[in-house]
Amino acid sequence: MQRLLNEFVTLFAVLDPFSTLPVFLALTHGMNATESRRLAVRAVTVSAAVLLFFVIAGNALLKALGIPLSSFQLAGSVVLFLFGLKMIFGELHGPAEGAAPEANHDPAVFPLAIPTIAGPGAILTVVLLTDHTQHGFGEQLETIVEIAALLVIALLFLFAAPRIVRVIGASGISVIARVMGLLLVSLAVHGGVLAVASLQLVSKVPS
Repeated sequence: MQRLLNEFVTLFAVLDPFSTLPVFLALTHGMNATESRRLAVRAVTVSAAVLLFFVIAGNALLKALGIPLSSFQLAGSVVLFLFGLKMIFGELHGPAEGAAPEANHDPAVFPLAIPTIAGPGAILTVVLLTDHTQHGFGEQLETIVEIAALLVIALLFLFAAPRIVRVIGASGISVIARVMGLLLVSLAVHGGVLAVASLQLVSKVPS
């Protein structure tokens, strides 16, 4: 149960549905309720497909590239650490400045699904949490269910975006994003320590 809770908090902090709201509202400005809901559904569907791909093929890609999981975990911890710092200091505003959707390009794919929902932090996290060398099939399945549940929560957040912003305001979203960033930094440091310890153990094993 503790493992599931830790994973849920980690995934929630990485996906951070609150930080998606400003991007979604900007993209749906001028749309009616039906159009904005369809955009939200497409974005979450694409995000689910991307994350599921990395759940299934992430470890195979690492093997093909010859990258040990401990090295990937350390790199992921660094990325999550920087990601968390940007959230804490308010430098994370969804897609980069000037990253407007291209002509004839579905904004549900870019910038809403990638990189706002299924960003680098989320991809790294799902690969680490579903590593088949450390987690059995049952644990991997539980993690997939958690990812699906959180994406449903993210979809509900997008559906209720105008009301949420009216209730908590931009300041409330900013505060929540910083708290999520602090959680990510803490988790990244913990993961980095474990990765370094793992690399040290591997280096001591006689060849």
